[in-house]
Amino acid sequence: MAGRIEDYALIGDMQTAALVCRDGTVDWLCLPRFDSHAVFAALLGTEEHGFWRLGPAHAADMKPPAATRRTYRGESLILESEWDTPRGTVRVTDFMPPRDGAPQLIRIVEGVTGRVPMRSALRMRFSYGRIVPWVHKHEGRTVAVAGPDSVWFDTPAETYGKALTTYADFTVAPGDRIAFTISWQPSHKEPPPLPEPEQSLEATEDFWREWVEHCTYHGPYREAVVRSLITLKALTYAPTGGIVAAPTTSLPEEIGGVRNWDYRYTWLRDAAITLSSLLRTGYREEARAWREWLLRAVAGDPENLQIMYGIAGERELGEAELDWLPGYENSAPVRVGNGAAHQLQLDVYGEVTEALHLAHMTGLARNDYASLLQLKLIRYLEQHWDEPDEGIWEVRGPRRHFVHSKVMAWVAVDRTIKLLESGDADGPLEKWRELRDDIHRDVCEKGYDKERNTFTQSYGSKELDASLLLIPQMGFLPPDDKRVIGTIEAIQRELSTPDGFILRYPTAGEEEGVDGLPGDEGAFLACSFWMADDLAMIGRVDEARKLFEKLLALRNDLGLLAEEWDPRLKRQVGNYPQAFSHVPLIDTALRLTASGAYGG
Repeated sequence: MAGRIEDYALIGDMQTAALVCRDGTVDWLCLPRFDSHAVFAALLGTEEHGFWRLGPAHAADMKPPAATRRTYRGESLILESEWDTPRGTVRVTDFMPPRDGAPQLIRIVEGVTGRVPMRSALRMRFSYGRIVPWVHKHEGRTVAVAGPDSVWFDTPAETYGKALTTYADFTVAPGDRIAFTISWQPSHKEPPPLPEPEQSLEATEDFWREWVEHCTYHGPYREAVVRSLITLKALTYAPTGGIVAAPTTSLPEEIGGVRNWDYRYTWLRDAAITLSSLLRTGYREEARAWREWLLRAVAGDPENLQIMYGIAGERELGEAELDWLPGYENSAPVRVGNGAAHQLQLDVYGEVTEALHLAHMTGLARNDYASLLQLKLIRYLEQHWDEPDEGIWEVRGPRRHFVHSKVMAWVAVDRTIKLLESGDADGPLEKWRELRDDIHRDVCEKGYDKERNTFTQSYGSKELDASLLLIPQMGFLPPDDKRVIGTIEAIQRELSTPDGFILRYPTAGEEEGVDGLPGDEGAFLACSFWMADDLAMIGRVDEARKLFEKLLALRNDLGLLAEEWDPRLKRQVGNYPQAFSHVPLIDTALRLTASGAYGG
């Protein structure tokens, strides 16, 4: 059985990522890209679907021991796990070196004290655990082949095969260092080069040290901010600049439920807010790369903007179910692809325009096509802003006039007006000023409940929605507006868990809810950070700080967050680690630091 979601560490090479459990088991790895088929899929099934365990030897009928302690080496993505055993202490260092060639996962075992018996158990299963590869020796190296894929296994330790698994049993003493490496290569090509684990470790450490040096944030929450920034960098697909929402698929929003989605794609919304956080902490190169990715992805068809694309800009992300996988803790179905790709979500136009505006304001070199794209997006919104859509949460029920979507349409027009006013682009300024006023008036008249003094999820509805917390953050209304304060307080009353965390919107248990789905979900972490932001904006800074620090306490021991927090089970749920959780963590830290609202 897979570990709890928060039991996993992330390692990656900016092209794919692996999840390593506390007991030293890699239960998830897709090769060679984030969105490729998994080679280890035990996370969504059983050990029969592929895993790689490396740790102290244990009896076959015993549960593998969890590491006594683990940490990332400094400000890096190099994982160090240590086990204190009756026979001594051993350390395993796991990492994936940033690469130009074959992807590698390297694991180095180091004896610390005593003599510790160790075991490596490697079970490769291709195509999300469905295909057992042909494993054989080639010039002294172990290789697993199936169709277009091959994975090469290199170690100086003696290996043997048993029950379709490759084992190595060995003992380490103080000072011993034994490396294990797997490398992916297209099966029709020559074998990948022999790995150089120690040199790769040094180069990986140098990479992360140099990258973190660019961080301009040095406030009281630096540890949390830097760890979140490293996580966001790890979710960036280096060859193109695309940013995945998470490196996993189908980790459930409700344990045992059906709200299981594939997040290994680039949502324009998630990527745009990620870009915002990176820009405000000194990472302009990532911003430039993402802008170039956006221009390529949207090229030729900006009027039909998709809400998400593949990490290289692919448009077709057809959704399918993998019925041979039982799902994480029997949360079925397991889905790959995402059928929401072709939904209409008008808020995306606002997020993209806001990101382009921020890039422009922070001095990113001008790109004429980026300005042209922005103008084309507004011309589309001129004709379509008043249509119903599926909204920020990708509901699978009927389209509605979501208030957040209208607010973000206003943001798109407002930021484009600022572009025209700066003299860096030409357009019908007066016409778009009138459009901005029309959208604003429409939202305030149709999306606001005067009796309850709150904006609502959609026009004419009574439900609330945590996305309304973005109204003051986007500048749609000032923080001291009574309608803003009323909305914040209504969300606190109606969408708050007993712990003070925030739900996205009401769900309906076994009935079909407003999102067209049965079941419930946990508190949405991004929304909870938004609440902390809003509280700070309206002057309740002590309350904001306390909520923020409660949210920081939900991170696992390595500083990682999934999409949601289950207040009943007291555990993380949803895909992991989640960009949409780490970005608002950074934003709230910056706001609280600027306000001086932090503990001594």
